[in-house]
Amino acid sequence: MTLTMRRAILRREHAGGLRAMDTEVIRSKRKQALRRAVDVLKRGGLVAFPTDTVYGVAAMVWDAEAVRRLYAAKERPEDRAIPVLLSDADLLVRVATLPDRFEHQVELLVNRFWPGGLTLVLPKVEAVPDVVTNGPSVAVRLPDLDLARRLIREAGGVLAVTSANLSDQPSPRTARDVVEQLGGRVELIVDGGSCRGGVASTVLDCTTSPPAILRQGAVSEDALRAVIGRVETRP
Repeated sequence: MTLTMRRAILRREHAGGLRAMDTEVIRSKRKQALRRAVDVLKRGGLVAFPTDTVYGVAAMVWDAEAVRRLYAAKERPEDRAIPVLLSDADLLVRVATLPDRFEHQVELLVNRFWPGGLTLVLPKVEAVPDVVTNGPSVAVRLPDLDLARRLIREAGGVLAVTSANLSDQPSPRTARDVVEQLGGRVELIVDGGSCRGGVASTVLDCTTSPPAILRQGAVSEDALRAVIGRVETRP
């Protein structure tokens, strides 16, 4: 990290009233990048890294205190749940259940859009901490970027991940964008270059019939209808 970037981090951190922290930036091509990221996560730290859509910031999903730090770093209201990213589709059962009436639709969606820019909202399993979901359902996605999936896999296959920005601010496409918003608030940023997508994922609530789009994003409404038929859009 350059001196200019480090000074900017310290100014923002101090103004935000958070604990003093240096944010390390490491290039993803360095051999120790993933090992370093996993080490930070397992010690309760926060790590930002690129996905197929935008840069995300992660905490260990089973570590409630780390997830609380994630809310604080983003200045995110705790009534807004944190999504979960998976390294592999077969890990979905670790965080969500598939009721019989929704199972076929979910299978169609997973087969068509995963890995990719579709987040599915499903009933959560009891083991997922309430601080992650703020309710009975969990938002889950499988990213379409090898770097992201490898990092998540090395960290145990499941991470709590949300966009690496301050709440309601523009989503970051580069590591520098993350530094501008979360410098001094997270321990590590993995710099993997620009995100190719730049558009947040579409969020689809699969706990209702018909499924409802909660956020428009990378997967269009027409594409969803082509796979499962009727879809509603919530304001």
